[in-house]
Amino acid sequence: MKFILIFFIMIIAFAGCNEKKSKHEERSNNELATLLEKYYEERLQLFPLEATAIGDTRYNDTLHIEFTDSYRSKLHDFYSRYLTEINKYKRDELSESDKLNFDVFTYEMNMNKEGLGFQDNYIPFNQFYALPLSMGQLGSGSGNQPFKTVKDYDNWIKRATGFKAWADSAIFYFNLGFYAQVVLPKAIIEKMIPQMQAMLTDDIQKSIFYAPVINMPASFSYADKKRISGDYVNLIKQQLEPAYKNLVIFLKQYLPKARTTSGISALPGGGGWYSYLVKQQTTTDKTPEEIYQTGLQEVGRIKSLMDSVKNSTGFNGNLTTFFEYMKTDKKFMPYKTPKDVLDAFEKIHQTMLPYVKKMFNSVPKTSFEIRQTESFRAASASAEYNQGSPDGTRPGIFYVPILDASTFNITSGMESLFLHEAIPGHHYQVSLQQEDMALPTFRRFLWYGAYGEGWALYSE
Repeated sequence: MKFILIFFIMIIAFAGCNEKKSKHEERSNNELATLLEKYYEERLQLFPLEATAIGDTRYNDTLHIEFTDSYRSKLHDFYSRYLTEINKYKRDELSESDKLNFDVFTYEMNMNKEGLGFQDNYIPFNQFYALPLSMGQLGSGSGNQPFKTVKDYDNWIKRATGFKAWADSAIFYFNLGFYAQVVLPKAIIEKMIPQMQAMLTDDIQKSIFYAPVINMPASFSYADKKRISGDYVNLIKQQLEPAYKNLVIFLKQYLPKARTTSGISALPGGGGWYSYLVKQQTTTDKTPEEIYQTGLQEVGRIKSLMDSVKNSTGFNGNLTTFFEYMKTDKKFMPYKTPKDVLDAFEKIHQTMLPYVKKMFNSVPKTSFEIRQTESFRAASASAEYNQGSPDGTRPGIFYVPILDASTFNITSGMESLFLHEAIPGHHYQVSLQQEDMALPTFRRFLWYGAYGEGWALYSE
């Protein structure tokens, strides 16, 4: 009887411990969720362009100079503070889903802090990732900066007014790069100069930054239209045109000092920087050499498959000759206008849609469009996907650079390109992720190259 009583008391005690543990876990999980949301709210203030990209309009009037030493110090403190906060939680006491949140968040903070240790801020922009090009997309109304209300128009004026200071700071940090021997290759500078020149015009009304005035909503009052038109003319004349002219002048001076080498590893400390970027893109601890060897194996495997395809066509010659034939024979260039090219991609879209509906139970709510890449960045752009907004107000966009439609080659892999960049590649993955309200906000908008590009490659 005594044994039974002791056993009964132990069961009650054990149940009480479990109840306390369950309540503790619930409290910890709720507190962690609050911390993660607080982090992302603060992050959007630090990265207002990121907020605009995800459809959060609160900071559409703000432009920070993120590459300055002082701002990077602020970012370092930001990541360090949240790393300290997250480490107050005992991982083993969290739910399974929050263990994953904990791991992803900790990884992000550590990687972000480590990245600030490299002097990438001595190269404020390049031919591909460049705020001066993004400004053209934003300010023309073709990007994610909205131009629907009077406030939207005023927001852009405030944001764009900060670009001249951004450009001046970029020149200053490029110059610091000279002394540190952290400079861009000549081949890249040669592409950047015409990009900056394309933003200039002698006729204000032909400026891409004047497009929102031309497309101003009819619902605006006469007084608002007149004021906004005048403000935009002044913005272009006094802020944007001088900023781009200064960048053109500077890049022409930069060109003779640019390097003839190409890889990051040629820069001081470049080996460590390159290893960091490999880790950032793959989320593994593999060395660059290991990744390179994997690449060589894949090239060998794919080349063998290509050779078998070439042989199946009955072509008489080696792969090099076969590639040259496909690249130059006019029968592979059937298009006459950019619309022809875009229509061909749309045909691929419509052809594969019925099959996608059979293969996927979950499809994005975010709409989708195919567009020609803007002329000012087309020469150095690849086909790409730009995410839509999760609220559905802006579509996901598959951009196609078309310099000359008559030389656009169908053997460039149009079908696989569409499957990769658009549907079911990046559009499905990015849209479904950011529409998933079960995830903490910071995870809804994260991008990991190995997964994102891996999924897109699998989609092909």
